[in-house]
Amino acid sequence: MPEVVLTIQIVNWNAREPLRAALRSILANPPRFEYEILVLDNASSDCSVQMLEKEFPEVKLIFSASNLGFSKGHNLAARASQGRYLLILNPDTEVLSGALDALVQYAEQHPEIGILGPKILNPDGSLQYSCRRFPNPAAALFRNTPLGKLFPNNPYTRDDLMTDWDHNSVREVDWVSGAALFIRREVYQQLGGFDEQFFMYCEDTDLCYRAWQSGYKVVYYPEAHIKHAIGRSTDLVANKMIITFHKSMYLFYKKHYARRTFVLLRPLVPVGLALRASVFLLKNYKDALLRRLKK
Repeated sequence: MPEVVLTIQIVNWNAREPLRAALRSILANPPRFEYEILVLDNASSDCSVQMLEKEFPEVKLIFSASNLGFSKGHNLAARASQGRYLLILNPDTEVLSGALDALVQYAEQHPEIGILGPKILNPDGSLQYSCRRFPNPAAALFRNTPLGKLFPNNPYTRDDLMTDWDHNSVREVDWVSGAALFIRREVYQQLGGFDEQFFMYCEDTDLCYRAWQSGYKVVYYPEAHIKHAIGRSTDLVANKMIITFHKSMYLFYKKHYARRTFVLLRPLVPVGLALRASVFLLKNYKDALLRRLKK
């Protein structure tokens, strides 16, 4: 049996139609080497499993009776995978021509790189900011908040998203998005995979943080292109995801930053994150109320 060079692994939750499109894009743009596609389904109720079994018999399917979340789901999938490299891929993505070959070839030429992030595009082809600086309080204060809308060109958001750079050159970065994250199997195993304390969100940031700490580079590689439609599954439970996101932000802070924070300031962090989450939740409730009143 030839060696499996790449495992493309997807964790799916109620994203049947985007998942179908993602798999079709992989099969339409396969790499030149041996690869496998592995999908872990997190107890979807939208007939995702039936669609997979009927339309994609070549896909290795793992079915979970409960929603394990992103981190635990991918760790379980990785244990069943065979590839020398893993491509962590969201179900709401589309692999473009040549992307898979480009990622593997670049990784083969640069063994010092542990994690690669391709250029991610929005469905309309515009750039999606998929590589970032590690989180900091100032960026959290301005990113996607009313304060950020008042000062849209503030330096904290620009620095966080790295918007002062055109994203057309290879570059070492702090972290890359888990929507399309390419990693060596040996690095994944050495790091213990994703930290399962993160049900969803910040698990990619945490993995890249630990990769840097372990001496592996994290690199943005714009020669490989993947499209991503943000939030197709999470939009189904928007308020729950807002809470989950801010819990994950606090977990990341507590795990990596708390010991470096002045002790009297530490209690302010969860309070600030709770207030930030409340702004988003109130906006959602207001929008929902306005929609009902218009009916």
